[in-house]
Amino acid sequence: MAAEEELLHRQALSMVLHQHQLSQRFDGSMSRRIGSTSSRRHTDPLANNEKKVVESLENIKFRRVVLIHGEGFGAWCWYKTIAQLEEVGLLPTAMDLTGSGIDLTDTNTVTTLAEYSKPLIQYLEALPEDEKVILVGHSSGGACLSYALENFPEKISKAIFLCATMVSNGQRPFDVFAEELGSAERFMQESDFLIYGNGKDEPPTGFMFEKQLMKGLYFNQSPTKDVALAMVTMRPTPLGPIMEKLSLSPEKYGSGRRFYIQTLDDRALSPDVQEKLVRENPPEGVYKIKGSDHCPFFSKPQSLHKILVEIVQIP
Repeated sequence: MAAEEELLHRQALSMVLHQHQLSQRFDGSMSRRIGSTSSRRHTDPLANNEKKVVESLENIKFRRVVLIHGEGFGAWCWYKTIAQLEEVGLLPTAMDLTGSGIDLTDTNTVTTLAEYSKPLIQYLEALPEDEKVILVGHSSGGACLSYALENFPEKISKAIFLCATMVSNGQRPFDVFAEELGSAERFMQESDFLIYGNGKDEPPTGFMFEKQLMKGLYFNQSPTKDVALAMVTMRPTPLGPIMEKLSLSPEKYGSGRRFYIQTLDDRALSPDVQEKLVRENPPEGVYKIKGSDHCPFFSKPQSLHKILVEIVQIP
C-alpha cells in the first residue's frame, strides 16, 4: 500500500508540473488565443469578457503575483489559479515553502518562520530595485506574508490574505486556529496528529491531520478529483513556524496594503474567526466567497480569480 501511494503521489506531482509547464509556454499571456478568428470566440460572451479584462490589465504596473500555499500544501494547489491568471496576462509564480511540495528538505528540520519562508525571501531579494509583487497567502501561509511585509515592505505592492492567518504583533499563526484546535499548549501536549521527528522524548517537530479529518476540515466543497490529488500530495507541516510569535511594526508591516478574502463555508478557519481577524487587524479591503470551503482554489476557482483580478486593478 505504501508503494502504491508513493506511485500515486509521484503521478499527481508529475501531472500538476506538466500542466504548469504547458501553461508557461504562452509566456504568461493568452492574448494570442483571445485574438483568434474562430466563430466560437467571437460569439462567446465569456471570451469577450476575458478580452476586456486583458485590456483593462494592460496598463497595470506590477503584474507579478506570487502565490504562497498554506500548511501541508505546495505550489501544486494553485494549478487552476495559475492558468487563470496567465490567461489575462498576469505573471503568476507559485513556490514551495521549505519542506513543502517537491522541496526535499526534511520537514522535521524546519524550526523557524524565517527558514520556512526562505524561498519567498530569496525571491524578493532577487527582484530588481524598481519591481514590486502582489503576494497571495493561503491559510497559515498568511504568516509568511506578514513576515515578508515586515522585512521587505518596499518589494510588496499588495498582500492578499486568503482565509489566512493575518495575525497582529505578538501573535502566533497557531493562535488563529485555537477555536478549532484548542490552545497551543494543549495541542502540543494532547494532539494525536503531532510528529516527533527527533524521538518521543523530544518536543514535536510537525503535524499532519488524518485524511478523513482533513477532508472534512479543508475540502467540504471541493471537487472529488482535487481532493484525491490533495490526499496523495499533502505533506506534514513543520510546527516551529506556526508556533512562532511575530514581531510586526507599524512602520514596516503597518505601511503595507493588505486585503482579506473570506471563505464562508470554511470548517478549518470559521467565518466567525475570519471576521474577528479583519476586525482586530483591519485591512484595506475585505472580500467574501460564498459556498467556498478552506480551499477556494479548488472549490470556487472562478470566484477567487475574479476577486484577485479586481484587487490587482486597484490603484
